[in-house]
Parts: sequence; C-alpha cells; structure tokens
Amino acid sequence: MCGIVAAFDLKSSSQSLREQLLEMSKCVRHRGPDWSGIYNDENTIIAHERLAIVDPASGKQPLVSPNGNLVLAVNGEIYNHRALRKQFPDYSFKTESDCEVILPLYQQKGATFLEELNGIFGFALYDKENNSYLIARDHMGIIPLYIGWDKKGTFFVASELKALEGYCNHIEVFPPGHYLDSREGEIKQWYKKAWRDYEHVKDNETDIAKIKKGLEDAVHRQLMSDVPYGVLLSGGLDSSIISAIAQKYAGKRIESDDAEQAWWPRLHSFSIGLKGSPDLAAAQKVADYIGTVHHSIEFTIQEGLDAIRDVIYYLETYDITTVRASTPMYLMARVIKSMGIKMVLSGEGSDEIFGGYLYFHKAPNAKEFHEETVRKLDNLYKYDCLRANKSLMAWGIEGRVPFLDKEFIDIAMNINPQDKMIDGERMEKWVLRKAFEADLPKEIIWRQKEQFSDGVGYSWIDSLKEMVNEKVSDTDLAQAKHRFPTQTPTSKEEYFYRSIFEEHFPSESAALTVPSVPSVACSTPTALKWDKAFENMNDPSGRAVSKVHADAYEK
Repeated sequence: MCGIVAAFDLKSSSQSLREQLLEMSKCVRHRGPDWSGIYNDENTIIAHERLAIVDPASGKQPLVSPNGNLVLAVNGEIYNHRALRKQFPDYSFKTESDCEVILPLYQQKGATFLEELNGIFGFALYDKENNSYLIARDHMGIIPLYIGWDKKGTFFVASELKALEGYCNHIEVFPPGHYLDSREGEIKQWYKKAWRDYEHVKDNETDIAKIKKGLEDAVHRQLMSDVPYGVLLSGGLDSSIISAIAQKYAGKRIESDDAEQAWWPRLHSFSIGLKGSPDLAAAQKVADYIGTVHHSIEFTIQEGLDAIRDVIYYLETYDITTVRASTPMYLMARVIKSMGIKMVLSGEGSDEIFGGYLYFHKAPNAKEFHEETVRKLDNLYKYDCLRANKSLMAWGIEGRVPFLDKEFIDIAMNINPQDKMIDGERMEKWVLRKAFEADLPKEIIWRQKEQFSDGVGYSWIDSLKEMVNEKVSDTDLAQAKHRFPTQTPTSKEEYFYRSIFEEHFPSESAALTVPSVPSVACSTPTALKWDKAFENMNDPSGRAVSKVHADAYEK
C-alpha cells in the first residue's frame, strides 16, 4: 500500500507543476516511506510514495509497460494477481509486483477488466498513445482516493485530502466501485451486484459451511506478503475469527501455494485498551487459545486526548464515531510500527454484512434488515474503511480486511436475510458465530458486540465527553451555524472535532468530504425510524441502544 498524487489535463507547464507535485506528494509520504518515484511528460505527472509489501526489491512505481505507452501508480494490493498473470504468457513483466498485472489487463481490455480484480486499490493509469487516463477505486472504498481541480482547471488525483488542500479550489471523494476513463468523460460505476435487491436474496438458502470456507479463503489469499505481518485482535468476535484463521495458515508461504515454510512463521497479535478494559482481557484469552505471540498495549486517557489533534489530521474527518475509534487504533499502530510489522489483518466489515451493530435488534423485518446492510456497505468508505486505512497508514502500516474481500461479500450477502435477523433464539451475527463456534472459546464466540471505541474502555468515551464540555460552551454550540454554515455541528463533541479539522483543512470543499448525519449506535439515518426511542438521539456508542447492550445508558 502506498500514496499517489497525479496531475492530468495540465493547464500550466509540466516543469512548474512537477515541483508542485513533489511537494504535494510529501504530504502522503507517511503512507509510503520506503521509496519515492515520479513520472512526467508534457501532458501528465504521476508521483508515488511506496510502502513495500510485495516484491520490495524491484516493485518501484510508477510502473511502465514494456513499450513505454502505459504508466501506472497504484495504492493497494491485487490478491489474485498470480492467477491474472496467467492470461498473459507472452507479456514481459518487469517486476513481481502484484499491481503490474493491471498494465496488460488494461492494454487488452480497457476499463472492463476492473471486475476481474480481487483486491483493494486506488490507481491512476496514463495511456500515452491515446493521451488519456484511467482512475479507479476498489469495490468498497477500502483504499482512499480524492480528486480535485485547481483554479486553472488542472485535474488532480490523490490518496489523501491533505495533498490537495491548498492547491485545489474544489475537492471531491472519488466514489468506491467507480472509474473515470477520460475518453468517456464521466465517472461510471463498475461494481454492480444483484444481491443489493432484497427480492434477489429473500428465498436463498443459507449455507454455514460455505460462509466458513469463503472467509478462510479470503484470509488465506490476503496473507500475501514479503514482509513481517500481524493481526489486530480486540477480543471481539470478528477480529478473533480473522486471527484464528490467519494462525491456521501462518506457517506456510502463501506465494508458494503453501509448499514452503513462511519467512516469518510466528504470528503476532495486537490489542489496545485502557487498563482493565474489556478488550484487553478478551484478546489475551483468544491469543492464549490460538497460540499467537500477543502484545497488549495499554494507553491512558490523557495519551488519547493528547493524540486527537494528530488523529484528525491523519484521518481527515470530524465524524464522532471515527475520531473516537481511530484514536486508540492510531496509538496502537505506532507500537506495531516500532516492532517492524508492515501489514496487519483486521476485522472491519463484518457488522455491516451480518448486521452486527446492536441497533439491528430493532429491525422490523428481514427486508429492512437487508436493505440496511446494503446502505451500511455503501457508506463504509466514509467510516470504518477510512479509519482502518488511515489510522494505520499514518505510521506506514498496511491494513487488510478479509470480511470485505470481494468474493466473500458475494457469499455473505447472498444468504437469506431472515437468517441474519436477531430474535429471542439468536443473537447478532448468529450465522457467523455458528460457522466458527468450533474454532474459538465459547465465551468469545458468544460475546456481545462491543464497538471498538467502547471496548477499549467505557471511560474513554465518557472522558471525551467531559473534555469537550469544558472546551465548548453552550454559546459556542448555539452559534455554530454562523461559524460552520456548511454541515453545522449538532453536538459539542462534533463542534470540537470540526474546529480542529478546520485548522488543518479550512476549505468548504474539504468539509464536504466528511459525512455529517444523525446516528444511534452507528445506524444510518433511515434506521432511526425503527425505534421511537431513537428520535432526537445522536450517539454512535452501542450503549445508546437501551434494553440491548448489557451496559446501556438506559436499562
């Protein structure tokens, strides 16, 4: 995983913009501290900051096709690259980089090849022969990607907002599952799935064994790495399952089809929390059970509070849920980096796919349950994908999310939604728990959902609320519409985060890249209609769901 910055449709001289691109690229160097590369001609400039995970010795970017006509910079990983390479026995690959296969795919098929990729990516490809370019983002938006235009009309692409702020007068988030071919002149969707429609899945059979095999396959292919890796283990259901599967395959090198011993056979796991937090105890129990080399990281409330300003800069958000959860993850990533780990697997995406958030208890029927999971997946790039990627990449660590593997999503979203429903007999994510009940301790498999910002210790969020109440007055909040007429904050906590965000990213265009909608326990606004108690509430903590969470604010 890396950082990219590119300029197309140049309205200033290439040489003058090249110097600017080098400065812009420095803004994302934390994403790729291992090498810097740049390509430019009179029409295009592409800069790349590399984090070397696959083929560290020769996989430098931008990548160039053998005939010199195609230039490519990618932020991401293509998990099925070895299978895709077999389509091109006569192509002269220059590296072992998993991303290089994009060049012959595009050369042969144009933008239609995107559906063949199983991976996470945001890339910019320049076609010199046709003087055109292709921009694309992965199916779920696991990898961040932004676009912008300067006052003269030059078009920019970047992995993070900070590379464009101050240079572009208009900035947008490039949407997940979409591409832009300059010859077509508009952003188009490439990721389209029938399972989005409830009518397509309502009568399907649920095969628990298929779910288990599908997730095991996803973890297995995502262990592709030429550098030391680990797993994030909170002790919750999702991270515990991912860790257990990773431990199953960690002894062999995936690139050899499991024929050779792994280069780093001992799997390291990491958890973070306040002293005595629920997550630390649960994570240690899982680690002891599956046999990882486990590292429990304790942080203090003050250390978390001191990090918030940096967290908002690196995360590029003022969303309450994201800031709350990203702060401990950001602190943990720094420790992981200090141990030489460059890639970790994490459990994001499961709650969206299986309806694991506690407000799903209130879903009135299977149709609304399913439609909410689709809405959650549609918006994941604004929240958990952003958190998982940017919290880790702030320290040059790649995060991979097997639950959001393209093939596994198809399996999990095609099961009968009725079997995901929560009732007196089945708790949230029952299907997933059942699939892996033989792989983990009973008390972990059947542990109630804890959102990451809650699980690190309830006093973390409680202390945040106390702090912002001291920092933001009632008058400040009452007058918020004058200071922030666009997406006006509705709580003191949001006001505080927005104020810090504005210091880093002052433009209105930047503010509009951040979601600002009411939520209870991470619900979408639509799901607030499920329970009258949700009216006039706006609290992303799972404890906001009364009579469901064991430690709910209201019993």
